Amino acid sequence: MPGQPLPELAPVKVEQSEHGFRASVGKEVVEVTVCRGSVIHVIASPDGPLTTEHPKPWMLAQKEACPGAAFRFAQEKDAATLTTDELRIEFSLTRGSLTFKTAAGDPLLYGGNAVPRTYEPTEAKGEKTYRITDRFGLQPMEAIYGLGQHQNGLFNYRGATVELAQNNTDVAIPLLLSTQGYGLLWNTAALSYVDNRFPLELKFEAIAGQSIDYYFIYGPELDRIIHLYRSMTGHTPMLPKWAYGYFQSKDRYVSLDQIKQIAGRYRAEHIPLDAMVQDWFWWKTEGDPEFNSNYHDVSADLKALHDEHVHAMISVWGLFDPKSVNYGIMTGDHWDVPDAHVYDATNGAARDFYWNNLAGKIFNLGWDAFWLDSAEPEEYWPHFGDAILRTKTLSIGNGAEYTNVFPLMHTTGVQEHWKNASQQKRVFLLTRSAFLGQQRVGAAVWSGDVYSTWWGLSHQVRAGLNFALSGYPYWTTDIGGYWPGYWTTQIADYQNLYARWFEFGTFCPVFRTHGHRPENELWSFKGVEPILIQYDKLRYRLMPYIYSLAWKVSSEDYTIQRPLVMDWRADAKTWDIGDEFMFGPALMVAPVLEQGAVGRKLYLPKAQGWYDFWTGDPIKGGGEIEAAAPLDVLPLYVRAGSILPMGPEIEYANQDSGGTVEIRIYRGADGSFDLYEDSGDSYDYEKGMHSIIPLRWNDSAGVLTIGARQGSFPELAARRQFRLVLVGPRHGVGEAVTSPAEREITYSGSEVRVVIAGGTK
Repeated sequence: MPGQPLPELAPVKVEQSEHGFRASVGKEVVEVTVCRGSVIHVIASPDGPLTTEHPKPWMLAQKEACPGAAFRFAQEKDAATLTTDELRIEFSLTRGSLTFKTAAGDPLLYGGNAVPRTYEPTEAKGEKTYRITDRFGLQPMEAIYGLGQHQNGLFNYRGATVELAQNNTDVAIPLLLSTQGYGLLWNTAALSYVDNRFPLELKFEAIAGQSIDYYFIYGPELDRIIHLYRSMTGHTPMLPKWAYGYFQSKDRYVSLDQIKQIAGRYRAEHIPLDAMVQDWFWWKTEGDPEFNSNYHDVSADLKALHDEHVHAMISVWGLFDPKSVNYGIMTGDHWDVPDAHVYDATNGAARDFYWNNLAGKIFNLGWDAFWLDSAEPEEYWPHFGDAILRTKTLSIGNGAEYTNVFPLMHTTGVQEHWKNASQQKRVFLLTRSAFLGQQRVGAAVWSGDVYSTWWGLSHQVRAGLNFALSGYPYWTTDIGGYWPGYWTTQIADYQNLYARWFEFGTFCPVFRTHGHRPENELWSFKGVEPILIQYDKLRYRLMPYIYSLAWKVSSEDYTIQRPLVMDWRADAKTWDIGDEFMFGPALMVAPVLEQGAVGRKLYLPKAQGWYDFWTGDPIKGGGEIEAAAPLDVLPLYVRAGSILPMGPEIEYANQDSGGTVEIRIYRGADGSFDLYEDSGDSYDYEKGMHSIIPLRWNDSAGVLTIGARQGSFPELAARRQFRLVLVGPRHGVGEAVTSPAEREITYSGSEVRVVIAGGTK
């Protein structure tokens, strides 16, 4: 093709290093390090090797994040090649670009051929830095995901540009996953852009930095990429069991008397509930730990809630009122972010101050969780929509290079101090923002102050699925939205929206309502209250399933809320489906997101069969179907071969933890499930104090094997009742307990083989 010749390349030299190779392109130095056979670290700097270390607290220690692996190095006329057992990395001696292939030579990602990397000198806060850009080329058939949580309504980011900057409703996690089977971790906290507007080019750009720095991660399955990412940045702890139950919240309850009254009504009406939430303005002055006059004896009120098996979460901000006592201390000791009203969470002494003078004093009263609002952070309210730290100076370094790091350091400080104060109460934090590595902290993220509209609901589903593909397993929304899109909750259409949002929320990793509404309890939505209670009860019946999946998150780096592409990556029809997802290995969820809809079209991926959860009718996969969805029906399907454990009808997560478990079996394939149990709180599970009961289904023989129990803990019920149910039309369906069951057995910890049905072969 006619055109200008490619820019002339500076002289290139390449030599093998201890852990990979080093190349120089004129003054530029490119270092390629083998971290694992499937993980490659690339650092490129414009003026020779870096001489100053720039902290990256989101990464684990070097021996964990990049332990090294065997490789082979070769150099020919036009390229230097590094090969591991899984990857082949080629460095062009004519263009200075990197190409990533499988060890067998199949293409994965290639560097830009014309000008792969650029460094534009600039200044930030008077310091010399670079605006850095790296360019890659994508395959014609490829979809890309992750990058945190964004409100653009997109699922597949092919052809789009995404800004990575912390804001209310927008969460920056610079991890991209591709259907080609790789991930790319853009290893900077600077405000960045991921740009694929030109389909042939994928461009990563950071507004400030001393070097280009990224990790290439090969799966090829997306679960393995996430496992490798967490192996580099931290694994996810178990949340307390109650945190998988229902959170009742609104903006805002004005006293603990009000909270106790509402919790009491939930208990009196036998509506399942695990947590009540105290939002902002409980304080006399923001930033000080003193409660206002509406709060009389906080410790006694919390004890009263605990006596009813209700946990309590309180909103605590990183933003300080200049009139507060703590603001004076903070600024006097220079623990603040200058020119803001925020403490500097990148400063260890400031994190100590935050705990000792604010969060820790509140924790000591008996609160069970912190809602760390405004964790982007905000400088003041209302927020004006820009990532504020990019123009500030932080203890860790220039804010332009550390724009996005605050939520990680903020939550890390609270977690570390909490665990030092108590190992008997697992950390649970709710925050509005996140960054690389934050999944290791015990913090869930909610999608921010979104609109109470159908548009708002539909955008949350795609946002949450990309968040899951960013390596972060715990996410939720304000069920019903935050900002009022309707003047009153009594409008029928809003109640319908709330019901649809609640149905979706039932199948989010964290199940929570919130909003800027005068009333927000389930009985506030009279027209749909029975629907809400039905799904609330379903969530609790699924507690054995959900809590076992939580163990898989911690023990196997699993992801609970799973875009279809995670399990059917080779099926291109799943690549753009951002409104369906798997909830664990068994359940496929298809939320209804359109106003007035009483049905929807959905795609059932190819499997050995599917079942309608509500009717038990078998359905063939591998194509689109029209699903009926009156207001009380969320289209919900179960994959053949699934073993779905459902507990008794309970009102809080730890109630009747040794009760009868209904094991629903969906025929058509062999199946397996590990039923996990522990005390529900404390970190004793990390010391081996937990149990696993292996469940294995042999479909051809019609036999369920309940394996020998593995492990124990003090509260373990020695004997369990299992009700075994073979699901079929109108049998073993919906939320209700199935009666009769095919078999009922008493299990005492030893292996039991149960013939439930005749063989199929």
